[in-house]
Amino acid sequence: MDLMQIVAVVVFVVAMVAIMSEKVHRALVAIVGAMILLVVHVVTFDQAMSHVDFNTLGVLLGMMLFVAVVKLSGIFEYLAIKCARLAKGNPWHVMVLFVCLTALLSALLDNVTTVLLIGPMTITVCRLLDIDAVPFFLAEIMASNIGGTATLIGDPPNIMIGSAAGYSFVDFILYDTPAALLSLAVMLALFYLLFGRKLHVDDAHKDALADLDEREQIKNPVLLRQSVVMIVLVVVGFMAHGSLGIESCVVALTAAGVLMLISGERIEEALAHVEWTTLVFFAGLFIIVGALSEVGVIGMLAQALIDVTGGSTFVAMLVLLFASAIVSSFLDNIPFVATMIPILLSMEATGMDVAPLWWAVSLGACLGGNGTLIGASANVVMSDISRKNGHVITFAHFFKVGFPTMLATVAVSAIYLIVRFPPM
Repeated sequence: MDLMQIVAVVVFVVAMVAIMSEKVHRALVAIVGAMILLVVHVVTFDQAMSHVDFNTLGVLLGMMLFVAVVKLSGIFEYLAIKCARLAKGNPWHVMVLFVCLTALLSALLDNVTTVLLIGPMTITVCRLLDIDAVPFFLAEIMASNIGGTATLIGDPPNIMIGSAAGYSFVDFILYDTPAALLSLAVMLALFYLLFGRKLHVDDAHKDALADLDEREQIKNPVLLRQSVVMIVLVVVGFMAHGSLGIESCVVALTAAGVLMLISGERIEEALAHVEWTTLVFFAGLFIIVGALSEVGVIGMLAQALIDVTGGSTFVAMLVLLFASAIVSSFLDNIPFVATMIPILLSMEATGMDVAPLWWAVSLGACLGGNGTLIGASANVVMSDISRKNGHVITFAHFFKVGFPTMLATVAVSAIYLIVRFPPM
């Protein structure tokens, strides 16, 4: 390796270690790492900008703005209370409905936003029923990551993969959604064995829940109707963007702009809810990984993967699925996928069929987030909500439930991929 390759690798490794340690904010790590690479001339400014995926950044910005306005209507609180009342206070039925709602919202919006909205409602319902909220939080964390796996916009790694590989919303529905549904069924079965049979509520607490009126949660009926219409249009837009010849970021940003315009909500308030540090983190990370590509390290890794798997797409698919899941359990799946994208593109350039590999990385990286407490941003956010309300979820407790659940869902996904892409 030459000097520039060594510098690029060192910056990448140090950045990953710093991100895992959580001693320094990951956005600061990413932007400092990117600037170091520019200062020492590992990459030029033009080269760095060419590796920033503005489509991914646009989708994230658009959906953050969109959700910031939608949640003002009270629709998410309404849905949570509605689910609890439909279950008639049966705790297992409440868990199943909350899991399904969490998975659905995570598929259509994003999992971090979903857990932020579902978390407080879970606390309310569990207090009314006088039951431990931790099993519900664990189930919702798992559901958010599984639901996010199902669609193009559900989890940032899928947005990145869709943008890099040119896959549309419909492609993710066709390839990832069946695996996500199977994984959700397996997860529910495991949680029934672990918690479902132990959850009990007395009649007095069931009556207290029955007295709740979900309609009182609606803060803005006009905005609610507008939001429902716009959510439907957003989903249609993401499904059709490929055939329309427009990028997914155009759909997200247009939806956000139109909703703010027709609702009359102030853009300053919506912008205040944008996670700017997340966008900065992405931009810096794209440059760090892009530098590895520019100096030839990515090409070397791609060739090494081809050599290890003997050039077999089938073997590579299974290796990448489990490797993605294990790595993503301990390392944020965003930098992992950002690293894998140029590797797969390099493998594709050799004439190798990489279509199954894209789906293997997508499923592994997204489902792998359930392995540990730090495996996905949604895990950390939900555990913080739980802790602030007196229910501490330790790393060890999460690991005992999450890691076996993750392995089970990844095993199901492996079977699914083998059926979908059988060895030739």
